[in-house]
Amino acid sequence: MAYNRVTPEIAAQLAAIAPGRVKTGEEISPDYCRDEMPIYGTGLPELSIDVLSTEEVSAVMRICHQNNIPVTTRGAGTGLVGGCVPIQGGIVLCTARMDKIISFDEEQFGVVTQPGVLLETLKAEALKRGLMYPPDPGQKLATIGGNVSTNAGGMRAIKYGTTKDYVRGMTVVLADGEVLRLGANVAKTSMGYNLTQLLTGSEGTLGIITELVLKLIKAPKLEISLMAAFADLETALQAVPKVFMSSFRPTALEFFERDILILSEEYVGKVVWPREVDGQPVQAYLLMIFDGDDLDEIDPILEKMTEFMLEAGAMDVFIADTATKINDIWTARSAFLDCIMDSYKLYDENDVVVPINRISEFVSFFTTEAGQYDFEVRYLGHAGDGNLHIFGVSNEMDEETFKEQIHHWMTSMYCMALQMGGELTGEHGIGHGKIPYFAEYVGEGVMQIHKAIKLAFDPKLILNPGKVC
Repeated sequence: MAYNRVTPEIAAQLAAIAPGRVKTGEEISPDYCRDEMPIYGTGLPELSIDVLSTEEVSAVMRICHQNNIPVTTRGAGTGLVGGCVPIQGGIVLCTARMDKIISFDEEQFGVVTQPGVLLETLKAEALKRGLMYPPDPGQKLATIGGNVSTNAGGMRAIKYGTTKDYVRGMTVVLADGEVLRLGANVAKTSMGYNLTQLLTGSEGTLGIITELVLKLIKAPKLEISLMAAFADLETALQAVPKVFMSSFRPTALEFFERDILILSEEYVGKVVWPREVDGQPVQAYLLMIFDGDDLDEIDPILEKMTEFMLEAGAMDVFIADTATKINDIWTARSAFLDCIMDSYKLYDENDVVVPINRISEFVSFFTTEAGQYDFEVRYLGHAGDGNLHIFGVSNEMDEETFKEQIHHWMTSMYCMALQMGGELTGEHGIGHGKIPYFAEYVGEGVMQIHKAIKLAFDPKLILNPGKVC
């Protein structure tokens, strides 16, 4: 696709829309050229613009549409698949300054917010009102607009669902500047095609979200974590399907292995998890959350789960029931991605999903496959929904060799996931880093439908070009 350049005249028109918030050349922040996964490269925009309102976004898009200029939307830039990288140059449109929570409707359990509100801010403000925004992606400094654009998941998905389950409506600006208002703050609807859900997870390729109507729930008053230590990963993972067959309903159920835990604890500077039980090394861990309104509700569950884990082969079970213990445990868990980025020069990751009763088989497959390559492997997963985070990492390899080997390894994993009835991404999306795998995975028929939808929303292909399809 041939796009036009941003002329001085066009830059002046944009500067008139957003006075003092347009940057060109060396003024553009380097952050606007990339996301959090550097292996997918950078892109240099000709101009960046920070917008404050739906009206500004609409005016910007009318100019870009008329002049055939590509626009890449970004929030906090915390994505991991190159989704906000301006690979075609053009304009980066940042919605991070649209950071106002507009209103809470406590009777309807809803909130109206701009897209630049941080996830942690929204959660904290809801909690002040006794409410909860359940989606819980690991990066709390992501914007809510970015979460919706990627249908972000998180650890609490097994009980509460993912971001799409909490999007009731949105205001969105199309490629030509037209403003659509979709959905409403109501509990259910059955009115035509569900465009709200279509835009959710579309990664900025169909429209630019400028306002959101989100569902909230009553916040549980108490949350307690339980961790089980195992002598081997296979035993730990074999216990996961049995948890659900036994009617336990954890809020989150995570697994990880010894190496990534040690890396994380060294990064945060604090040993939190037991490395040994009765002199025997711990090789794998399951971490669970249970929530409720009081101890009388949760204690019987914790007692039964402790017995269950020991019967399933756990070496020991530990309960974190104070704010300090819970904070220490989850600080170490939440630092996994940061510690990898800090510890290795080269890294790539996939977030494949497989049936929970086949996680162990899949782990065995990709670790065996990795044995033929030069990089190391670190991994963890949302055991409750089969969503794994698998990293290839290296400090010694040259980048081109690393990319080549990673590509072959990733391809083998995606093929195996398909054979197992899984998916190639559970929460990070496609961006531009995963397009080759996506196209092969879904086949030509599905890709043509994606392309037709893209053309219906954006016939000039100016919105986040080179992403998804």
